[in-house]
Amino acid sequence: MITHDEITGILTEYDRLKLRIGMTASHSALDICDGAIEEGFPTVAYCQKGREKTYSDYFRTARSSSGRVVRGMVDKAIVLDRFSDVLDTEFQQQMRDRNVIYIPNRSFTSYCPMQAIEDDFRVPMLGSRNMLRMEERTEDQDYYWILEQAGLPYPEDIGDPEDIDCLCMVKLHHAEKKLERGFFACGSHEEYVEKSQSLLAQGVIDEQGLASARIERYVIGPVFNLNFFYSPLEEDLPKLELLGVDWRFESSLDGHVRLPAPVQMALPESQQIPEMTVVGHNTATIRESLLEEAFDLGEKFVAASKEHYDPGIIGPFCLQTCIDKDMNYWIYDVAPRVGGGTNVHLNSGHPYGNSLWRKEMSSGRRIALELRQAVEQDRLDEVLT
Repeated sequence: MITHDEITGILTEYDRLKLRIGMTASHSALDICDGAIEEGFPTVAYCQKGREKTYSDYFRTARSSSGRVVRGMVDKAIVLDRFSDVLDTEFQQQMRDRNVIYIPNRSFTSYCPMQAIEDDFRVPMLGSRNMLRMEERTEDQDYYWILEQAGLPYPEDIGDPEDIDCLCMVKLHHAEKKLERGFFACGSHEEYVEKSQSLLAQGVIDEQGLASARIERYVIGPVFNLNFFYSPLEEDLPKLELLGVDWRFESSLDGHVRLPAPVQMALPESQQIPEMTVVGHNTATIRESLLEEAFDLGEKFVAASKEHYDPGIIGPFCLQTCIDKDMNYWIYDVAPRVGGGTNVHLNSGHPYGNSLWRKEMSSGRRIALELRQAVEQDRLDEVLT
């Protein structure tokens, strides 16, 4: 793992008045860019060839003669053959020469080897470099581990398919779409066998993924992704902020649920089992009597992160939850970085973040604000890893 002293040493070569905010051009990049522009930082999006036009053309910034942004939010789009080319040693030097502060998102950690991010990516990042690995479910200390350490509620693990005695979710990767889900639900061992064999035959999942799949009890209730921000810089007010809440549109699940039951029953086998690929998000709020418990979840996660991942969580993180019929939260996923649904709040901000800061405050803008405050207070080393 790159040490804190190494990052501090790299920062001595940076012009702190000319910082740029950079990110992998996917996932939540537009939110990050939009927030950076709002706080006065130039932006650079690192794109993959064939996927660059969103950033290089359609959301490219246009500035007035005085330098004010009048349209768009991507100042520079750098096109790479592969997203992982940001790991190239010479390319990293170019990033440092440009005074780039990198904001990790899920695309960054999906397309770049985790070991390289931890050991070889010598570009300062706003966030917790040492916590990114917990998203890999094959790790001994994955996010379920820290949830257990924190005493936080998560769906019960069913170790053996033969023990399935209620509605369960089987979590594994899609066989062909490697970054997507091959999840399926079942209520018995017989249904598990029937559905898994069908999905194997269709090529949606594979034997290796099935063997390592996590089976957990399904929580029946709405999904709320809690987008938090933790500021090490805050001295007087609470360091933990709930900026906003989002929920997901999933294909083909959302298409299935709009079909009448007789139509669903008549579908051919290849269409009977819905896929759960996230294709969009929407915003939400939570009833006020449940907000304090949401903050309690966040506080416990922060405390556990400090105990097990020194210095703990920095900046944005997301607890993905369901709320059951008894109004209990259950955490089914954790993002120790900016969440995937924050683009829904770009420019207009999160409902809670706006009210808290008395201006439009998206996750992207909150990240940039933290960076700006760190520069002004000469405390960059406290938010960068």
